[in-house]
Amino acid sequence: MVFPSRQPLPRPMTREVQLDPSADDIAREVAAAIVAHKLPPGTRLREEALARVYKVSRTKIRAALLMLSKDKLINIVPDKGAFVSKPDANEAREVYAVRRILEAALAKEFVATATAADYRRIDAHLAEERRALESGDVQKRNHLLGHFHILLAEAVGNSVLTGMLRELSARSAVITVLYQSSHDASCSSQEHHAFIEAARAGDTERACALMDEHLEHVQTALNFTDDGRAGGDLVTALLS
Repeated sequence: MVFPSRQPLPRPMTREVQLDPSADDIAREVAAAIVAHKLPPGTRLREEALARVYKVSRTKIRAALLMLSKDKLINIVPDKGAFVSKPDANEAREVYAVRRILEAALAKEFVATATAADYRRIDAHLAEERRALESGDVQKRNHLLGHFHILLAEAVGNSVLTGMLRELSARSAVITVLYQSSHDASCSSQEHHAFIEAARAGDTERACALMDEHLEHVQTALNFTDDGRAGGDLVTALLS
């Protein structure tokens, strides 16, 4: 699985590229760029461009792209190439249906096990969310909104659940960058705050209900009207 965990937003490709990166290294960095919305849905991932950026063979690039395809972050279209996934309404419903099941259990476990240190870490994260919303930094905002749920899973300490949520969070990131409005993102942050306050008060029933309502709100607020946005060029997107 190539989904990044608590990684910083992708650095511009003008940096010095790691010498002879592995296919897994490349897949992780491209995944980070997708999750951080540096590469919008529909962007074509050209093998030759990636090979030049990473100074590796196209064989290694194909291996990295295959990893991303298995994790549903990209689609490989025969005779056309690889493209960042552009999920439809049905896929979004399926992703959020699974998340609601998993995160109901996560909410209950978090209330039962979270420590004072966990709350301090999450309070700092929520402050970052608010700053990103106020600054209009869409990439950082979406990254932080998704990572909130990973922090809850890490606090619980279930590595299997954390891995599953990383995958679903990455897929959700592709969905939200295409279909979520700034207003809905602000509402999501407020709902994160409300959940934490209920958890801090030890109100398990309310915390679980708030988490379920939050995920339902995110899903139902998605706007699946096709606005015609097309994916950009890979190298241009990463260098901008």
